[in-house]
Amino acid sequence: MNTAPQPHLRLATPEDTAALADLARRAVSAKFQHLYKPEDFAAFMEAAHSDAKVAKEIADPGMRVAVVEEAGTLVAFCKLVLQSTLPTGHSDARRPLELKQLYTDPARIGGGLGKRLMDWALAEAEREVADEVQLTVYSENVEAQRFYHRYGFAKIADIEFWVGNHCDPEFLYARPMAVQGHGLAEAEQV
Repeated sequence: MNTAPQPHLRLATPEDTAALADLARRAVSAKFQHLYKPEDFAAFMEAAHSDAKVAKEIADPGMRVAVVEEAGTLVAFCKLVLQSTLPTGHSDARRPLELKQLYTDPARIGGGLGKRLMDWALAEAEREVADEVQLTVYSENVEAQRFYHRYGFAKIADIEFWVGNHCDPEFLYARPMAVQGHGLAEAEQV
């Protein structure tokens, strides 16, 4: 009988700031650091994954930050921006939600943690009456693209993502959401 604690998904708290920032830096470094000049990567990491930035995101009422914790250690996370900040004009969505930074500890990739977070994110999008979930993915990250395709996401635009002076080609992905029991006009009043 397996008595190991099962991973627990919950919303991040201010007490998670340092561990969450550390997990983000490790995950991003493992996957992408080799693509950039050290100075570009360092500046990006400070701007995007510092303790101060993570604390601000956890406290932001326009975001939801979910973490997966196992035996007291954060092993995966994702962030939802309740009003997408991604480039507009590529879809007809009126209430898009943005999924960003769905990351797993590099040693835990492939263990189902991403699925748990994606299921949570889509349930949150439904609860928020979003009509679309949007995200970006690096054009050469085919593993992530396959993962997103399994959940009904599709490419809707080519966009750019800057890391210092380095421009990455990225894809803007979207997944339409059914607005349950409401017409869109009624959903906007909720």
